[in-house]
Amino acid sequence: MSFTALYDTAIAALEAAVATPAGIVALCSAAVAGGLVIVSSFVKTMIPLRCLAVGGNLGFLIYGALHPSLIMVLLHGTLLPINLYRTAEMVRLTRRVQAAAASSDLSGVWLRPYMRRQRLHKNDVLFRKGDEATHLYFLAEGRIEFVEIGEFMEPGRLFGEIAFFAPNKCRTLTARCATNCTVLRIDETTFKQLYFQNPAFGFEVVTLVAGRLLADRQRLEERLAAETSAPGGQALAAQRAPAAQSSHPA
Repeated sequence: MSFTALYDTAIAALEAAVATPAGIVALCSAAVAGGLVIVSSFVKTMIPLRCLAVGGNLGFLIYGALHPSLIMVLLHGTLLPINLYRTAEMVRLTRRVQAAAASSDLSGVWLRPYMRRQRLHKNDVLFRKGDEATHLYFLAEGRIEFVEIGEFMEPGRLFGEIAFFAPNKCRTLTARCATNCTVLRIDETTFKQLYFQNPAFGFEVVTLVAGRLLADRQRLEERLAAETSAPGGQALAAQRAPAAQSSHPA
């Protein structure tokens, strides 16, 4: 078939398609969907990309239904709920992190759907001082002791995030189970995936970490002030100051 004949066939098919209102709607839907696919190639963040994908799926679904194409209907009918679910998931996570940052909620509950459960027995060591920080932790049940400073952590707290973000990624304390414990953990790869899918998530997490550091600093200052005001407290505070500098659960 020559180019001229092919061109004439395409024009005839286009004229036949726009001869009915349904054909016009089908072509417009396909054109919009194609435009959204092109725009999505320039988008760098996940939520806008998913939204564009949802729009493209809807457009091609309409086209496949009005200009009957079973393959197109099956393909985009399958992709549409997947893209809707992933979009809702990322929006929900962002809102949870924003709410946590706004309320200074440092528990990390919003990360639980992305964490894996680990059960530990009494006296088990979760990590040792100097170990590489490969996971961020949430204490669901039990008590954790930070050996070097003799402090205990109760359930419902996020911990280990400072070393997780530190340049050398080394633990500054040893975490040992004071009782049978259940911890949830998220690895660096999963955390980075969440960040790259939605940069707002990373920004809010940084806000939470900064809030944790400020809260720990204020707690340290209050404790040192109380020890200094006690009889003989200045010498005691001077002795404890170096250890207190690493008092954050890392």
